[in-house]
Amino acid sequence: MSQQAAGDDGTLPPDEVAAGNTAQAQAWNGADGQYWVRYRENLEERYRRLTPRLMAAAGIRADSRVLDVGCGSGGTSLAAGRAAPEGSVLGVDLSRPMLAEARQQAAAAGLSQVAFEEGDAQIHHFADGAFDVVLSRFGVMFFADPRAAFHRLARALRPGGRLAFLCWRELRENAYLTVPFAAFAPHVQLPDLGAPGEPGPFSLADADRITALLGGAGFEDISLTALDEPMWVGTDADDAVASLAAMPMAQEMLSEAGEEAGARARAALRDALAAHQGPDGVTLGCAAWLVTARRR
Repeated sequence: MSQQAAGDDGTLPPDEVAAGNTAQAQAWNGADGQYWVRYRENLEERYRRLTPRLMAAAGIRADSRVLDVGCGSGGTSLAAGRAAPEGSVLGVDLSRPMLAEARQQAAAAGLSQVAFEEGDAQIHHFADGAFDVVLSRFGVMFFADPRAAFHRLARALRPGGRLAFLCWRELRENAYLTVPFAAFAPHVQLPDLGAPGEPGPFSLADADRITALLGGAGFEDISLTALDEPMWVGTDADDAVASLAAMPMAQEMLSEAGEEAGARARAALRDALAAHQGPDGVTLGCAAWLVTARRR
């Protein structure tokens, strides 16, 4: 996808974004994408206990052809490239800012076998059987039509090819959000993260839904493993507040609350995070599914 083909707002043309995914494209080409580029190293550190589990589950070989869905700034794509020095890796994402960062990181690492394309994986054209492995680190929960998306990803895999992805379990199990939300709640209006099953971070929290979606899309040997790990969110409470409060979602809450309420919310957040500071910095629990399957 060339930059010239993108819309005036930097997003993909409407016919290249699935119906219902337009808001996602706008967000990830706007403040959300800019935030994750700015805090790329912080993000990789947050997932340092989860990413190795995903990569091990993906089973990438030296000559594997890998598709990374929702690749963001390229952390998992680069990891896949290091695991497949004789193969190829294609990272696909809606976010132009994050893809630009990913390309820079791949070039700096000398990983010429890693490439990136701007696209909506729900409708993006992938040749049938083009990949041995499809992986995703928290990139498959935002599809407007997950049934169609997983069908397309199954077709992109060769028969017997492997799918491996991480997705979040229930919000209530994820202290990395519930702790900040509890601190903010008396002072600001909390965001609506969507009803169960709607596109959003927790759309695939239900294990039965995942199994049904994948089975219906042509996958077999479906396995879900619950991962419960501490997530690093900052070197100390002040560092953690700086990064969490800079998130677009938090910025919107604080702005709408006004200066005084926003200041109280930030102070409450700092106190809450300080209670979770240890030798490794500030850590909060997170709960995810590690999902693997094979194409029939």
